[in-house]
Amino acid sequence: MNKKEIIQAHYQEPLVFELEPTNYPKYYAPEIPPEIMKNVPATDKLIPKEMLRKEPPKLPSVAEFQLARHYLRLAQMNYSVDTNFYPLGSCTMKYNPKINDFLSMDRRLSDVHPFQPARTVQGNIRILYETEQMLNELAGMKRTTLQPSAGAHGELTGILVIRAYHYDHGEGEQRTEIIIPDSAHGTNPATAAMAGYRTVIIKSRENGLVDLEALKAVVSEKTAALMLTNPNTLGLFEQEICEIAEIVHDAGGLLYYDGANFNAIMGRCRPGDMGFDAIHFNLHKTFATPHGGGGPGAGPVGVVEKLVPYLPKPLPEFDKKTGTYYLNFDVPKSIGKIKGFWGNFNVIVRAYAYMLSQGAEGLKRVSEQAVLNANYLKKKILECNAWTLPYAPETPRKHEFVLEGQKLKEETGISTLDVAKRLLDLGFHAPTIYFPLIVHEALMIEPTETETKQTLDKFAEAMKQIAKECHEQPELLVNAPQNTAVPRIDEVLAAKEPILSWQMYQERQTEK
Repeated sequence: MNKKEIIQAHYQEPLVFELEPTNYPKYYAPEIPPEIMKNVPATDKLIPKEMLRKEPPKLPSVAEFQLARHYLRLAQMNYSVDTNFYPLGSCTMKYNPKINDFLSMDRRLSDVHPFQPARTVQGNIRILYETEQMLNELAGMKRTTLQPSAGAHGELTGILVIRAYHYDHGEGEQRTEIIIPDSAHGTNPATAAMAGYRTVIIKSRENGLVDLEALKAVVSEKTAALMLTNPNTLGLFEQEICEIAEIVHDAGGLLYYDGANFNAIMGRCRPGDMGFDAIHFNLHKTFATPHGGGGPGAGPVGVVEKLVPYLPKPLPEFDKKTGTYYLNFDVPKSIGKIKGFWGNFNVIVRAYAYMLSQGAEGLKRVSEQAVLNANYLKKKILECNAWTLPYAPETPRKHEFVLEGQKLKEETGISTLDVAKRLLDLGFHAPTIYFPLIVHEALMIEPTETETKQTLDKFAEAMKQIAKECHEQPELLVNAPQNTAVPRIDEVLAAKEPILSWQMYQERQTEK
């Protein structure tokens, strides 16, 4: 690959605290007229005394233009889905249409307050209501709460709803276990533990799917739910999902659908039709809203009819008689609110715009293209014979696939981490590595539906180049990346001794 094709800003940018201080006049807000101030409580009346600062914060003294240039340079050095290919497996880092952002910033939507009377925000509540209706249809669910602000938050909400259901039916104390496959996302066992459950892990079969006999061996009167992703993290569809649902339901348990991989089946099949009782959506992944960097996110949770009474309140409703929308707080068995206000509204608006612009057929094509891109890229990369495809290699994958680099490491000493770092040199963000844990030296790749064939071909060529370098120039990989603004960091040291603030940095420098 020609390095001249790669363009990345590279500044020796200091920290903002290290910029040269300026003596420009500082900006001060205009004084509030005395006649107004006399009605404002003193600061120590508004804020507890023990929480008041003893002295002003030590902020850098820089001019506006210094600050603007500093953060612009940092932004230019940043890597994002708007700059290049971002095949982060299971996280669905696809390009997000900018029109969704523009619509969400419309002041008629963004400048309202969630506590305004319903009659003054009819358009906003209508968006909540219609977004829910579309999600219900896509997943085969009866109702959906839009409150959760991320996928993991949605998981917790869904499991708390399931927990409330069991308690309401007199089995809350009895059902103490949640079953999770060994290929699951790490948030699944974390969610179960946070909700007060004991996790029971079942191993995958040699084909990467749920082992029905193993499931039958652990399901019991203690089972509250099975948490499952379909397709799973290997990109394989659970072909026996109806039998799985029957096993769990016969034991009195429920099925929870981790919606992280919904991008693979959207418009093609519905979790509700497979037997799932609850599902969370990742609006910030499947429905094209900005994703990464910790937010923003939205993780609505859909449920079948018997779980509706336990959803967080309020729920958006439409009164056909008056033709008005309102928020329904009359949900006596609700688990209560799980987020401030009514959800991450700007993200919901983006997803609403995305679904309307695509339409039913468009959403179906999205999943078809995602599956096509994944299988095309898988075939191209496997041509170089450096990586293997574990678990049912002849079976087509859905939206993502996981390569195993154990053979390459044994032959050359080059690890998956080295491969990932070398990809940065070649202008690509690395895929997810070392996950799922059931694959040795894993590379988890999800191209998404938004990428062109040209991009996929370039990525495949980069992987083939790396495979060749592993044998002929291994020093390139063990020292990668070299063409990026920041070279390889000591990740172990960074985890053990994180420096999270300017104050911590100064303290470390003093210690040296």
